Amino acid sequence: MQIEAIGLIELTSVARGVVVTDAMVKQAEVRVLQSHPICPGKYMVLVAGPVGEVRSAMAVGVHYAGPTMVDKLLIDNLHPQVIPAIANTRGIDKLGSIGIIETYGVASTILAADKACKAAEIELIEIRLATGLGGKAYVTFTGEQHMVEAAMQAGVAALDNAMLFRKELIEAPHEDTQRVVQ
Repeated sequence: MQIEAIGLIELTSVARGVVVTDAMVKQAEVRVLQSHPICPGKYMVLVAGPVGEVRSAMAVGVHYAGPTMVDKLLIDNLHPQVIPAIANTRGIDKLGSIGIIETYGVASTILAADKACKAAEIELIEIRLATGLGGKAYVTFTGEQHMVEAAMQAGVAALDNAMLFRKELIEAPHEDTQRVVQ
């Protein structure tokens, strides 16, 4: 299956999250990337696939989520670094400057990561989504300092200001920092 798009639904109910996941995969040929509880007591469904299939799955998911839906996200033309960063399967040989965008929500972090990758030549390190973070999420990326700054600016600009918790730039990280961010 070709992955061109992702769709995410965040809910306040774990039980309804399982129902939404089932409805989405019955509706369309999508792959479930993640479907599980997240902090604080919410549930996240993340699917991927061709654009039309993800759109169809999202329409059904939003319907079934109803008033339990906290947030949703659909990204067409997804940057290819995003899914490996969510799965934490990217290995970075050498760090340049490091950018960190921390948000109050899962959807916001994925959106910021996608926009950052599309705006500048950076490498995503990781996208951490809410588990063990009190519902917050963050993305880390690396590259030349001016590219990291441009990526951070684009990622933050894509957010609703209320969703941004913090952004940080480490211009010249210590070599031990690589173990911390990977």
